[in-house]
Amino acid sequence: MIDFRPFAYLIPILPILGFLLCLLFGKYSWRRGGMFANLTIFGSLIISLGILYNVYFQGMSFYEKSWNWFYPGIVFGIVVDPLSIVMVCMVSFVGLLIHIFAIGYMGEDPDKFLYFGETALFTGAMLGLVLSNNFIQLFLFWELVGLCSYLLIGFWWYKPEAAAAAKKAWMFCVVGDSLFLLGIVIVYNYMFSAPGITEPITFSQIFSSLETGVIPPPMLTLVSLLTLAGVCGKSAQFPLHGWIPDAMEGPTTVSALIHAATMVTAGIYLVARTFPIFMAAPNALWVVAIVGGFTALLTATMGLVVNDLKRVLAYSTISQLGYMLCMLGVGAAIGAYAVGYSIFHLISHAFFKALLFLGAGCILHGLWNIRSIKEMGGLRDKMRITSITMLIGALTLAGFPLTSGFYSKDKIIESAYEYGEIASKTGGLVHYLPWIFLIFGVFLTATYTFRMYFLAFTGKPKTYLAEHAHEPKPISSMIMPLIILAACSLIFGILTQTKFYDFLSTTFTTTTAYMSALNFEHLAKMGGNPYGLEHVETPLYIELLPTVFVFLGIGIAGYIYFNNRVDVGKYIKKGNPIYKIVWNKYHLDYVYRNLVAEKFIITLVILWDVFDLYVIDGVVNGISWLTVKSGTVIRRVQTGVVQNYATVILLGIVLLLTVIWYFGV
Repeated sequence: MIDFRPFAYLIPILPILGFLLCLLFGKYSWRRGGMFANLTIFGSLIISLGILYNVYFQGMSFYEKSWNWFYPGIVFGIVVDPLSIVMVCMVSFVGLLIHIFAIGYMGEDPDKFLYFGETALFTGAMLGLVLSNNFIQLFLFWELVGLCSYLLIGFWWYKPEAAAAAKKAWMFCVVGDSLFLLGIVIVYNYMFSAPGITEPITFSQIFSSLETGVIPPPMLTLVSLLTLAGVCGKSAQFPLHGWIPDAMEGPTTVSALIHAATMVTAGIYLVARTFPIFMAAPNALWVVAIVGGFTALLTATMGLVVNDLKRVLAYSTISQLGYMLCMLGVGAAIGAYAVGYSIFHLISHAFFKALLFLGAGCILHGLWNIRSIKEMGGLRDKMRITSITMLIGALTLAGFPLTSGFYSKDKIIESAYEYGEIASKTGGLVHYLPWIFLIFGVFLTATYTFRMYFLAFTGKPKTYLAEHAHEPKPISSMIMPLIILAACSLIFGILTQTKFYDFLSTTFTTTTAYMSALNFEHLAKMGGNPYGLEHVETPLYIELLPTVFVFLGIGIAGYIYFNNRVDVGKYIKKGNPIYKIVWNKYHLDYVYRNLVAEKFIITLVILWDVFDLYVIDGVVNGISWLTVKSGTVIRRVQTGVVQNYATVILLGIVLLLTVIWYFGV
């Protein structure tokens, strides 16, 4: 068997090559560039699966390779370990299915060669981010991912909504990115001055130096919080989550790529990759758990009132990312296995969220881009394959028993309860908050998911377009990805759960040629985390509670929305204060736009402009004015008459002789 590990660098390079081919030759190729994008991503998938076989089945060692870059110690490198392996397999596999779907979905778009070029670059950037072995390289790909999302969200730039959504996404992310970059600078500052450090921003050397105290614990907390700010921007966590719903103005295949395989998962991966830093940082993981849990619950409430099909799925993405982030936070009591639990839900989510978004793409394709679920209805009989696959996706998102979402989400909720049991003994009952957030999120997720499904697929068609809906054509390119993703959503959890956890847990606990195994108990003591203090057995009723809430949520949604049994408008009016608050997204957009942007930032800019105009420019202009005036006065001495100059010289000599005589020099 070929050793694919040394060829890992080709995984991101191939899609980037596909981007260049699409731009240069896409106009003249089969399906306008789709061939180049699909073939290069398929090549990345083959190498990724080969590396998985090498490391997992053949037992080959982890692999890291660095090349010197523009400054000593600043390297460009790749890391091949369980965490990066499962991520590149997911990104390339799900990304390939989305690209295959896009061949049919974008078939009539005149700029599809540009679309495929940008999506290939998007995929390559995400793969490069995942394989990066250092902060600087990761940040460069991190920004490239953001740039591609800007281009793709605004792909239909001639639509004002799309252009505005692209700018909004960029602005939200750049706030977090700036803080994340500051955190990298702090790490570099401490690592660069430490003895024996040859690559100051390489993850392996940073992790190895944690126990020696190269970076003081308070600074580790600061670095962790700054990193979390970047995560909140990229992975749309509170308070930087507002860009995601507007990002639905791009093509649906872009939404699938962003939500399932690339951009928003980058933040979760970043926390997982730097998990040892968070573990050693006092209070950092507690903040991570609260931010993730609160985001999961907050955005689940918004999903209850939205009628735009894609926006319902967008809010579900933010909520599910909150589950993943919260899992890493409660990992303070679990250790390295927290990475496995979180990434397991990330992979599971990639399957069912890509399935749901591509299913939504089929609906939009068949209904001439109608997105309101209140203008659908009866699609179950018109779009049989789409309805079945989306039902599987909805069940998996809700966490229905035996689906992959059931296994991945329930493990997170159990871990949050265990964290509350352990941490509350020393820190109080407040440590149960993550579990409370997540358990209520389960109920809301099941409710809004099946509200969406029942309104779209059951009852009678509500519009002419819904009455004449049909499955998309060509069937081969748009339906086959749905079937494959539906199968993965069903069987992934059953087949891989325990083995996946064990494999991922070795990422930081295996001694390799470039890093010694990390002692998480010691790191936990540094950060004041409860890992290793005790083991908690989760009661049976706690294990069953999420399933009860799933059935309760589906039951309530079915009672109200199945075949439109209940007219909700009779009971919940738009003037209802609670409904208005949730409908207006808790007025967060108003706060950001009217208060933060228009009041605070614009006022700050005006004050700075005044300071620049009257203080900085005033000093500069004052010096020049003084110079000119002084020159004007002194210039009068220069008369051009030789006798005047001789008189001044004579007076100077007399004055000098007088001083010498008087002082006796």
